[in-house]
Amino acid sequence: MSTPTRGEGSRTEAAAARGRPSAENTGANAGEDVMARALARVARELQDESGLERTLHAVVASAVNTIPGAEFGGITEVRKGGQELDVRYASDQIVVDVDTAQYRLRQGPCLDAAYRHLTVRVDDLAKEDRWPAFAQRALDRGLRSMLSFQLYVERDNLGALNLYSRRAQAFDDESENVGLLFAAHAAVAVAGAKVQDQLRVGLNTRDLIGQAKGILMERYRITADQAFLVLTRASQDTNTKLHTLAEHLTATGELPRRVDAPAAETERRQRGDGRNAR
Repeated sequence: MSTPTRGEGSRTEAAAARGRPSAENTGANAGEDVMARALARVARELQDESGLERTLHAVVASAVNTIPGAEFGGITEVRKGGQELDVRYASDQIVVDVDTAQYRLRQGPCLDAAYRHLTVRVDDLAKEDRWPAFAQRALDRGLRSMLSFQLYVERDNLGALNLYSRRAQAFDDESENVGLLFAAHAAVAVAGAKVQDQLRVGLNTRDLIGQAKGILMERYRITADQAFLVLTRASQDTNTKLHTLAEHLTATGELPRRVDAPAAETERRQRGDGRNAR
């Protein structure tokens, strides 16, 4: 039996920690019936939302209304291994300021929740010594406690749900238990919304390319395959994404000059030569 390497051990520990309560959790549970009803309502509300942005909005609003102790909330996405940070949605500007401070200072509960798969609870920022610079910045904005959950992981992008309160000791074990279940529901809703958006973009791209091909076919009397080849050549020559180029063509009726008429005429002549050879 082989012994796990250090890297494998770290990944195993991280996977085991995902979805678990913080070190401050004493094990007390909320009323299961009340929790189940609240989360069932939240799940239905999130399913009714259409589009990623509206879903993120609904997740934050529902989290603030559902998780005990929460006054403010936001979803922050850390990208490219920590090189970029984007506050996807926040219930208040104070959340944007504080979450952005974590990125600039390279420390804070959000980063720990996102990268270490942990639930992170801060009972009193005035007594917090894990992230001293961040704690002072949050205190300066009037915040005293916070609670962070990992929400989703997509390659190098990690999302965290961050909740804040102006009261010390605002979050307890019930807050964590409800929050962990809420985060699980929210993660499913966010994933579904992303798939819907990707499908929508894919359909729009297909329609745009079809329209662009139609314009070229009509203008230069070429086949659909030849029109697509003109588009791909134009995309390569101008270093422009095919979707962007098709969008430009359908809006203006023009391709970049260096590939417009010459490429299309070449395709038309090749078609004619092929017919003459036959």
